[in-house]
Amino acid sequence: MTSIPERTMMLRMRTTLTLDDDLAATLRERARLTDQSFKQVVNDALRRGLSPGLLEPRPTYKVRPHTSGLRIGVDPLRLNQLNDSLQAEAATHSRFE
Repeated sequence: MTSIPERTMMLRMRTTLTLDDDLAATLRERARLTDQSFKQVVNDALRRGLSPGLLEPRPTYKVRPHTSGLRIGVDPLRLNQLNDSLQAEAATHSRFE
């Protein structure tokens, strides 16, 4: 039979992580603000990120569409392409006139 302390002791493993400078700075700042060790802040962040049950619920986001004033079939993300096509067509016609 296993004693209680042995059953509740978590397995610890020393490892090396290479963090981006901005992420390391954010973690150090959070450790300073919360008066926790860097190790504890990293472990907590990893647990939150890897445990879907611990995620904080996000507020519902609603999209409020509005009339863009464009005709049906006109893709606003391709207006530059339309402009290029019209300019190319105009240039072609002006060469042959």
